[in-house]
Amino acid sequence: MRMRHRLNVPSVVLGAVLAGVCVPAQSRESARDQVMATERAFARSMADRDQAAFARFISAEAVFFSGDNARRGKSRIVDAWLKFFKEPQAPFSWEPATVEVLDSGKLALSSGPVRDPAGKLIGTFSSIWRLEAPNTWRIVFDKGNDVCNP
Repeated sequence: MRMRHRLNVPSVVLGAVLAGVCVPAQSRESARDQVMATERAFARSMADRDQAAFARFISAEAVFFSGDNARRGKSRIVDAWLKFFKEPQAPFSWEPATVEVLDSGKLALSSGPVRDPAGKLIGTFSSIWRLEAPNTWRIVFDKGNDVCNP
């Protein structure tokens, strides 16, 4: 008697995703939308002057760059950014223009413009986000760059 082997397709797909092989384009799009919304909420924490909310977006092992200097660790980053939360008006704002997510669905890049309170473009940012828990994206790298005048 011949034994038939049945292939359980949903289990195979789930196994591949959990192994980090590949996330279907539809899931990547969903992850992209999540990171875009997370970046906007992160920016809103500055606009709302909510330092506690700002801190919740930062990974414990994050690295933020200021020029050529790297500040490592959430507490050091939050302490360094205290100065940006002192005044009633935010000294700058940012918004994502581009978000790309790896096929694994676990790491993403966001980038976009940084503006002064009058809306003038003063720089750009690039941030790397990592999926640290189910549906919880946290920033692991951040770097701003000045706008170069021609």
